[in-house]
Amino acid sequence: PGVVAVGAGAGASPLITGLRPVHQQLRKALCGWLGRERVFLFPSGFQANVSVMAALADRRCLVLADRLCHHSLLLGARASGAVMQRFAHNDLGDLERRLEKARRRRPEQRLLVVSESLFSMEGASPDVAGLGRLCGRFGALLVLDEAHALGVLGPMGRGLAWGRSHVHVVVGTFGKALGSGGAMVAVDGVLGDYLLQFCGGYRYSTALAPPLAAATLANLQRLPHLEPERQALLDRARQLRQRLVDLGYPRPPGHGPVVPILVGDEEVAMALQQRLEEAGILVAAIRPPTVPRGAARLRVALRRGQPPQAVDTLVQTLLIEQNR
Repeated sequence: PGVVAVGAGAGASPLITGLRPVHQQLRKALCGWLGRERVFLFPSGFQANVSVMAALADRRCLVLADRLCHHSLLLGARASGAVMQRFAHNDLGDLERRLEKARRRRPEQRLLVVSESLFSMEGASPDVAGLGRLCGRFGALLVLDEAHALGVLGPMGRGLAWGRSHVHVVVGTFGKALGSGGAMVAVDGVLGDYLLQFCGGYRYSTALAPPLAAATLANLQRLPHLEPERQALLDRARQLRQRLVDLGYPRPPGHGPVVPILVGDEEVAMALQQRLEEAGILVAAIRPPTVPRGAARLRVALRRGQPPQAVDTLVQTLLIEQNR
């Protein structure tokens, strides 16, 4: 009945006739959940990242991006015409040196720091508090992509930016833990007014499909009741990391449900993927150019509802392959 009444698509930009009551309800709920003043909805995380970076940066701006940032963030920075530097992954010392040098050379230059709260191919998280302190000290805007953290990490799954005022822009997707589709950008104060006027990817694109907004809202309302499941998922991630160490693998970084198993060789990674698939486990082999040459890996994504024996099967399969 809902789709019949409002249609499957929004039909227009949010600023024309695309904004529906369900969008307003979702934005209000997200503002309350994240503790932010304004939320903008987008059809995809890729579009949200490209759009917000292109809106916040320009040719007079310096963007400092973590070396492992998602392609969409880098693409948005390049589209803006900004000068971009890549700082060493999760290295606050390298970032501090670059910020200090930039401020010394051009004191009035706009600085934009970009990172992720859970890197999707590595599983690691940055020191978000440290990032915030550096950005506050040097007067830089901080954009944090929380696509893989929202719903899982942080207090009650609110992400690692929760309660951190020096994280100026939070990007999140609905297609991961929220089990729907689309994305959002959350900001405070004057940044909300600025993005409303200058974020072309929001102003000139058809709004998020109403059924996806409704599904996201329904799942968001369920999240406070899923704390035991969230903790169980993080416990399973800790256990898997330890079992991999026991097998002789390097301890995968991070503590979230993305657990990379570093293999190195591309052909070995593909062979392991095939063996696991034959055992009933879907684990993607990640190869260059997604990761550097010589750093091929298996990307394990743990989730609620996986069969209890899934991790055992994974570990047993890896052990068998080691003993071949």
